Order: sequence, then C-alpha cells, then structure tokens
Amino acid sequence: MREEDKIKAGILFCPADPELKAIKLKTHNLDVDYNMTHEDETEKRAAILSQILGEMGEGGFIQGPIAFHYGKHTKIGKNFFGNFNLTVQDDAEVTIGDNCNFGPNVTIVTPVHPMIAKERREILTSTGEIKRLCYAKPVHIGNDCWLGASVTICPGVTIGDNCVIGAGSVVTRDIPEGSFAAGVPCRVIRKIGPEDSMRNKPEILADNSVLD
Repeated sequence: MREEDKIKAGILFCPADPELKAIKLKTHNLDVDYNMTHEDETEKRAAILSQILGEMGEGGFIQGPIAFHYGKHTKIGKNFFGNFNLTVQDDAEVTIGDNCNFGPNVTIVTPVHPMIAKERREILTSTGEIKRLCYAKPVHIGNDCWLGASVTICPGVTIGDNCVIGAGSVVTRDIPEGSFAAGVPCRVIRKIGPEDSMRNKPEILADNSVLD
C-alpha cells in the first residue's frame, strides 16, 4: 500500500516517504512563490493557488503569507476569505465550505503522533524496517463559518454550518451547526439566534439595514 493510501485509510504512514516528500517540497516552494507576490497580482496568485490546492472555489481571497503542507489534500469552497498567516497542515483531507471567513493566524492541523516518546522515534514496519511514523485525521468545516484570530483546529474535528469560533480557541472536538464556541479547549457557549441580529444593535448598525 502506498503511503498516500495509508493516510486516507487513517493508519500509520511514513512522512519521509520519497513520494510524500516530493509533494510537500513542491507545495512548500509554491507557498514561497505566493508569499513573494503583491496583493494586487491577482492572476499570478490564482495561478499559484491552482497548483497548490485540490480545489478552490470562485470569489476567494487569501491575504498571505500562507503555509500549506500538501495543498492537494485541501478543498476550499466559494467566496472564501483567509487573513494573514493561514497555515494548513493537510496530511489528511481538509474541506472548507462556501462563504467562510478566517481571521489572522488560523491554523488547521491533521497529523497525530504517538504519545509514547519511543514510539514517536521508531516503529517496526511490516517489512522489518524501523521508521518514524504518524497518522492523520481529516478536518471538515461547513458553510458560512467565521473563525476568529489565532484559532487552531485540531485533527479529526468537524465544524458544522453557520458557526462562529472565538479568537484564540483550540478546537479539539466537533462543533454542531449554528453554534458560537470559544475557549481552550473550545466549547459551545450557546446557539446563534435572532437575538444576535444587527437589528438589535442600532447604535452599531447606524444608517445601514439588515436584508430579509
């Protein structure tokens, strides 16, 4: 079984495998290329992202700098906004829905390493080789989600549609749709409801209007 297939199967794999290293090297170099562009070089940026990502919906904007690990394992929906310093360690699959907004310094991680120190250093493979192995769990983020500054999404987490994750949160477990969640570790504070409408904040809404 190829190491890429092991990642998808959720079992131990060798990140130093030559095929995986080639994928990561290509993506890391493309990250650098993106980070050297100016913000208004939109066509150049779009061309680089098309080489990095598995999928990128229309209408998206990523401020940069970026740090994608594999890149090809990440799929992003339409109208995405990613602020400064977006990091996606996408050993396993990462999916981000439509109309999502990320604040600066958001990090998504999928790899998991053994807890026992000796097992982190070496595991005996089925072929009799001693290697450093890890495994990875996919991350899924629904539509219309807002992630505040410096949010970290840990391996295996699913965030439902229409969620707001407070700044600085470390999300270690699934968050149900329509939730405001925050903290370390992140927990659901409450459901988002009509009381959260800007209609209830006329001093901030000013002379603007909420669309029905």
